[in-house]
Amino acid sequence: MSPDDGSASPGASATGSHDDAFRTGGPGTTVAPSVPGPVTAGAAPAAPTGLVVAVDGPGGSGKSTVSREIARRLGLRYLDTGAMYRAVTQVALERRIDIEDPAAVAEVVERTVLTVGTDPDRPSISVDGVNVDEQIRTRAVTNAVSAVAAVPAVRARMVAQQREIIAEALVAGGIVVEGRDIGSVVAPDAPVKVFLTASTEVRALRRSRQLGEKGVDDVARTLAELDRRDALDSSRTVDPLSIPAGAIVLDSSALSVPEVVDEVLRQGEHVLATTS
Repeated sequence: MSPDDGSASPGASATGSHDDAFRTGGPGTTVAPSVPGPVTAGAAPAAPTGLVVAVDGPGGSGKSTVSREIARRLGLRYLDTGAMYRAVTQVALERRIDIEDPAAVAEVVERTVLTVGTDPDRPSISVDGVNVDEQIRTRAVTNAVSAVAAVPAVRARMVAQQREIIAEALVAGGIVVEGRDIGSVVAPDAPVKVFLTASTEVRALRRSRQLGEKGVDDVARTLAELDRRDALDSSRTVDPLSIPAGAIVLDSSALSVPEVVDEVLRQGEHVLATTS
């Protein structure tokens, strides 16, 4: 359910047990996910009853790895909203659509059916029934996704679908959602908001490793691409990348994944305890 329809927003809760959820899934424990099967975007949303953890940040900040681990520890579902934008971008590139043509890109998103798997151990995304997990992680898609994501029609469609997925997941206990506008736009009422960042050098090294690149020239190239994408994402007219109000801000440059997750859980528990 979205704030626009007069009902509870995706970040709202009807249970009052958010603090318990963070304590139960604290550092050093593992809770099995609540049967997180695939969700087809566009399904009718149900009444929210669980917890939403919103994780935002630029590329290479560690938000995907951290978000999945938080979801595992808390027994929640996991949604990578960036994968949805990447999937639309991959379709546009495959069909040789001019990504600088908003009308053409808008037509692509209107004709594309995304099916999203929300299991943190096996997240997946399919386009019209075909899995595209590998295809959306190429450098070509990475370099084009900001232009596609800046199209207002694309963002409107994606945000609506993301809210529907969140609403359905809330019935099963909750969800960790990562992206670049989760705490500010998609789920502004999420009780726990996190903004992860890191130095551009560290982010470039991480992204190069994800792409299987090791050379100094590769890292330098990735650094330039990250700088370009940061500028595009932060300056776009619709839903720019920004730190959401009330977010826990963490610099992950010198921290391991477990250290970041532990700190998020610690601060998240404090936030819930002081707001409940």
